[in-house]
Formats: sequence, C-alpha cells, structure tokens
Amino acid sequence: MYRLLIVEDDFGIARAIKEQTKMWDLDARTVEDFRKVLDDFAAYQPHIVLLDIALPFFNGYHWCGEIRKISKVPIIFISSASDNMNIIMAMNMGADDFIAKPFDTDVLVAKIQALLRRAYDFAPDVPILEHRGAFLNTGDNTLTFNDNDIPLTKNEYRILLCLMENKGRVVSREKLMERLWKTEVFIDENTLTVNVNRLRKKLDAAGLTNFIATKVGSGYIIE
Repeated sequence: MYRLLIVEDDFGIARAIKEQTKMWDLDARTVEDFRKVLDDFAAYQPHIVLLDIALPFFNGYHWCGEIRKISKVPIIFISSASDNMNIIMAMNMGADDFIAKPFDTDVLVAKIQALLRRAYDFAPDVPILEHRGAFLNTGDNTLTFNDNDIPLTKNEYRILLCLMENKGRVVSREKLMERLWKTEVFIDENTLTVNVNRLRKKLDAAGLTNFIATKVGSGYIIE
C-alpha cells in the first residue's frame, strides 16, 4: 500500500483528503507538529507528499527544499496561492505538480495515482533511515546532516546501515563483521575496530558526537 504524507494546516481539508484517499487503498498520515515535518517524513517514509505553501513556522517551499535534500519522492503542492509566480516557485523548488484550492478530491486522487504510477512502476522503493537529524539514504548510500553530505566509504556505510536498521538494539561485532565481509575467510577483529573508529571520527567532525556507543563485551548500538 502506498503511503501519503499530508502537510496541510487546515485540518478539515487534511481530514477530507485522508478519508478520500483511504477509499482508493492509500495509507495517509497528516502532520500535526509543523516544526517537525522532516521528522514525520523520515519516520513515515511516504511514497508521495501533499504540501501546502502557507504553513506555521516554515512555509511549504522550505519543507520542499528540505525533503529534496534527502529524497526524490513525488511532491504535489496544494494551495490557494495559485498565481503563476507561486506555481513557478514550487516547480523550481522540486515539486512534481501544483493543484489550486479549492479542488475536486477525485481529481486530486487521480493526480496522486498518476504520479505514483510514474514514480514507482519501474523504480524500487528507497527507504531513508533517520536518527538525531542524520538521514541515511539507502538508495544512493549517502548520509546527510545539517544540510551537509557526509562522505562514507563502503564499509562505513555498511556499518551505519546495520546499526541504524537495529536502532535501540545492540549489534554484535560478529554480526557486523558478517555484514561487512560476508566470507568464511578469517578477518582480524581489529579491522572492524579500525573501521568503526574512523566512522566515529567522521561523525564527530560533522557534529554527530557519541552517535555510536560501545557495549563492552557485546558490540555497538545507536540509542
């Protein structure tokens, strides 16, 4: 089932969209804290986003830009500010479509379904893992924090992926070594330690201090 994130501060409109899309087998979630739109995006992993322009705290252009830094998910703007300047601005920010309010919900659903078909019929779902404002995109193996891309080696990415997939749980050194090297050939455990320490230094330098914790005798954890 495709997931739809609705970023609309008129809760009557948001509820109406949510109810209508349910009839077409779409799972929908509405944002309630408009200071944490990106957090909701990362937690929900939507396949498509509906985004109003006029929002509390930050406008829709801001959130469109933030989402585009970490994802290529389809975005549709829905707004009563439908003059040419706003439409052009929305498209330049990375939106895929713009629907003027008031709109017919059946037309909205048809546009959502069309975008979903174009975006996902021939493309894999690309999840994004988030922790403490750091976003790991498993589609292109990139890590983003505070608008900055943090370069990762192949092994650093695999370590971080395994730990973030198991967030809140200790991952043993043995499991990490298996994920990294997938071989029966003996690998010195010190090699894993070196890789983890390099990754930690890279994360610390980017402002992600104490991102990976050591559980002595057990392994590593992201808490």
